[in-house]
Amino acid sequence: MASLLGVMSASSVPPRVVVVGGGIIGCSTAFYLSKRGCAPTIVERREIAAAASGKAGGFLAADWNDGSAVGALARESFALHAELARELGADAIDYRRLTCAAVAVAERGAAPATRKLAATEWANSAVLGSRPMGDETTIAQVHPRKLARAMADAAIAQGGRVLIATVTEVQPGSPARVLLDSGEWLEADAVVLAMGPWTDQLAGGLKLPRMLGQKYHSILMQADRTLSQAVFFQGRGDPEVYPRPRGEVYVTGFPDSPVRVTERPGEVEVRPGATDKLEAVARELSADLRDAPRTGAQSCYLPLTPDGAPAIGRLSSAPGVYVGTGHSCWGILNGPATGKALAELILDGRGSAAVGAELSPDRFA
Repeated sequence: MASLLGVMSASSVPPRVVVVGGGIIGCSTAFYLSKRGCAPTIVERREIAAAASGKAGGFLAADWNDGSAVGALARESFALHAELARELGADAIDYRRLTCAAVAVAERGAAPATRKLAATEWANSAVLGSRPMGDETTIAQVHPRKLARAMADAAIAQGGRVLIATVTEVQPGSPARVLLDSGEWLEADAVVLAMGPWTDQLAGGLKLPRMLGQKYHSILMQADRTLSQAVFFQGRGDPEVYPRPRGEVYVTGFPDSPVRVTERPGEVEVRPGATDKLEAVARELSADLRDAPRTGAQSCYLPLTPDGAPAIGRLSSAPGVYVGTGHSCWGILNGPATGKALAELILDGRGSAAVGAELSPDRFA
């Protein structure tokens, strides 16, 4: 494929790129395009990071995907997160290194352990055992909403823009065309579809992977101290707890079954029963959270492709159309490397070696 950078060099006019979706994938793509002198247009229905990218935990693990189709991508992206923290400011995006432990806990009604294990920073006496799952060399965190918005702002500073609109149709071609709900058509040399579980809900007959979404609820609580150990509990429904800076603690778990998503971004229902359940188990399992006020409740859909691996790359059946979606629970981790690979593919005709044929959207054609 001829690179769009060749067009840019020959004419001194940067290629026109429309990124559909203002989540972590779309914002990462826009960010890395802007660093190469290409000012993209992000089209977002609600606001930047309105869906899962604004409500995720932001947990980062360098090596948990080793041996899988995204193993190399995850390691590359983990390193990029550290670079982004230096470039954007670690405090601005709440980036820091953590430790992580798997902690087995007694089921309700069972006899609890009589002592607190030294390896657990803050779980209470219900702990039966634990094992380390990573230290500061392989575990980190970031605030997803702050990261996505910082990258979007950086792209805007380089001449990019954000349009609040709904894309209803994409027509491939040279140029490709994007129809907005206002009736306006945008022309582009490249269109990136990064709409999470809504990516395949477009008119135009594109051969896109059939997308599902898995709904997760989460709550925010305010502890009296800042903790530094993420915990994956085993038992009591296997909740996940991620401490953040300034005493904030993010608690999630009890996911719904994957479904075809009909709720719209930014309008996803939060079920009180689900968030109350998270709060109750958090208070049971941690003395630090027993009396901590709950400061927020939210829900979102994690995007899933039919085979569980993300779809990243050029859609060969649709000239000018690229796809970045389906990252499941690793969207925040793999967002930067995915966006960088898509930017390179658009501008150079080839992307990172970490994005091989096994991640191509063409595998679903």
